[in-house]
Amino acid sequence: MNHPINRVRVLLLNAALGPLDYSLPVGMLAKPGSIVMVPLGPRKVPGVVWEPESFAVEEIDSKKLRPVLELRDVPPLSAPLRRLIEWTAHYYFASPASVLRMVLSSGAAFTDNRPIIEYRLNGIIPDRMTPQREQVFEKLADVQGTISELAYKADVSVAVIKGLEKIGALDSSEVSPFADFQQPDPDFMQVNLSEDQLRVSRQLIGAVQASLFQPYLLDGVTGSGKTEVYFEAIAEALRQNKQTLVLLPEIALTEPFLDRFRARFGAEPVAWHSGLKQSDRRKNWHALADGKAKVVVGARSALFLPYKKLGLIIVDEAHEVSFKQEDGVRYHARDVAVMRGLYEKFPVILASATPAIENRHQVEQGNYELLELPARFGSAQLPEIEALDLTQDIPARGSWLAPTLINALEENLEKGEQSLLFLNRRGFAPLTLCRTCGHRINCPNCTAWMVEHRLTKRLACHHCGHVMPQPDKCPECSDEDSLVACGPGVERICDEVKMLFPQARTAIVTSDTIWSPAKAGEFVEQMETGMIDIVIGTQLVTKGYHFPNLTLVGVVDADIGLEGGDLRAAERSFQQIAQVAGRAGRADKPGHVYVQTRMPEAPVIQALVKGDRDGFYAAETEARRAAAAPPFSRLAAIIISSEDNSEAMETARLIGQTAPKLAGFTVYGPAPAPLAMLRGRYRHRLLIHTHRSVELQDITREWLAKLEWPRAVRVSVDVDPYNFV
Repeated sequence: MNHPINRVRVLLLNAALGPLDYSLPVGMLAKPGSIVMVPLGPRKVPGVVWEPESFAVEEIDSKKLRPVLELRDVPPLSAPLRRLIEWTAHYYFASPASVLRMVLSSGAAFTDNRPIIEYRLNGIIPDRMTPQREQVFEKLADVQGTISELAYKADVSVAVIKGLEKIGALDSSEVSPFADFQQPDPDFMQVNLSEDQLRVSRQLIGAVQASLFQPYLLDGVTGSGKTEVYFEAIAEALRQNKQTLVLLPEIALTEPFLDRFRARFGAEPVAWHSGLKQSDRRKNWHALADGKAKVVVGARSALFLPYKKLGLIIVDEAHEVSFKQEDGVRYHARDVAVMRGLYEKFPVILASATPAIENRHQVEQGNYELLELPARFGSAQLPEIEALDLTQDIPARGSWLAPTLINALEENLEKGEQSLLFLNRRGFAPLTLCRTCGHRINCPNCTAWMVEHRLTKRLACHHCGHVMPQPDKCPECSDEDSLVACGPGVERICDEVKMLFPQARTAIVTSDTIWSPAKAGEFVEQMETGMIDIVIGTQLVTKGYHFPNLTLVGVVDADIGLEGGDLRAAERSFQQIAQVAGRAGRADKPGHVYVQTRMPEAPVIQALVKGDRDGFYAAETEARRAAAAPPFSRLAAIIISSEDNSEAMETARLIGQTAPKLAGFTVYGPAPAPLAMLRGRYRHRLLIHTHRSVELQDITREWLAKLEWPRAVRVSVDVDPYNFV
């Protein structure tokens, strides 16, 4: 059926509805990609005009169609971006509307461009001071934002903020939704590059000039200057008047990156991450959509924004698991970045000192081009790595640091050099146990232990966020003074360090203490000015930081990552320890790394000690090949959840019993998920394992479409899963 010129198909942001047809008023021209406002019942909602052939909908008489209400005065979404939305939705089992919502996440495209009203404390103290108001004055001393943003940051209700505004304790100001940005200068500072850096940068500059799709795996050891190399590619994109997107795995890394970028280009890039205020999100969205923002740095969500002339994507620390979204649209930003480069015809750089096996396999297949930086820049040398066998080098009773590591910390303090202790476990202790009855304090919403956070005097669930005060007595047997903390977290290691070295200045670096780019900036300044002697941190400190005076790294428990049934456990452990080891000796002072383990003969530990990265990757790749595991096959998880366990179990059984019987398509399960309850919902899982040639998405979609289950049951599909709990 031909699509009349006055009839348009509009993809709404409501995933439950899908696309709907509307009529165009006389004189309105809305081509595919145009952002419009349309009626839906009594409401006015946003949507995007789409090609009618992309989505099949029930044809309705044109006379019954409701008219488009408004054509928004913003750039339309390009055809390549619309194709990326369709591909992402198909590949990751998401609705196109859910993906489109990420493109238009700021709301800037369909809100009035009136100034945003922001508020800040003005120093007036109210006569009546409640605990909530005290919290506001404590947390919002130098913060400006909308009423809802201030309420969120102070952890109080909106009514509390409105009450303060009513009595005159807040000043208001108008913030324009548009902004002028100082443009980065590609020639602001000339840098001295090594021969290897020059060789690689010339190749990347040529790729930007050619405007052709090509994924590059930029594989450089820690401290080799990968950032300086891809900065040269950014400089060329600026000269060509093209936009660049730099994806970082953690927003806490944004501030250090901004400092390096400012030093090279004389201006900051535009940031995009969850920590931005509403007004900044609107400004930045408009700037990148109309092409004023030449360089954007952000978290994975920045990948779907509607750039006017995107000519380069860089995925820094491309091996990082945090690039995989674990809820909503379960996409992998690294892989979607490559697809965006394919659709829009530009190079994509995946930078890493420890590339994922999947990416190395793509190089072997000839799909990605390998660019190597095999040595550290200048006179810096890779640190010496030594394994400490905890069965021989035994920590004192009640302690977690081996004598050898303690002696090394003492020597480093005497030399005035900085040290880092790494333990990928937040809080004080991962388990609170009653020594009288053996009761373990669990989360009421998840099958997980509550983690003690002694600094905040709380027990917290790291899966759902549930928080409770530390109990005075056992909840089970009511015995007082019977609760004991079991196992170490970073807070406990910090206590041990303070007891051993009371004169040392310490800092705990986790997502609990470094939750924003500003906090990361404070930490970097303290390290660079020598105000910190010993850092105790989680994976947050394993990447992106460059501290010339940090010469000693101690990995407190290298065995944590090897536990469990994750097929990538060995690879992740290698990557994480290699990355944290790479923080040591990055300048002219030599570095030393001690790895505490009870399994010194484990292949991962041996590869790290011997510096045999290629040998480890070869053995791990061969093991994957022998097991027919990714990248030599494909996986998808089906996750079933419900507040009613019997409903979830029955649905899981139904899905398992109706699984297709096809060559190269195997379904395992169902079985209760390792994390059998999450946020109050019971969970069951199935795992699909297929040959790479099998059409996993089409077969699975057809299989599940034939089934029905209760409305309260959620069924989601996670393609290429990284999380198996």
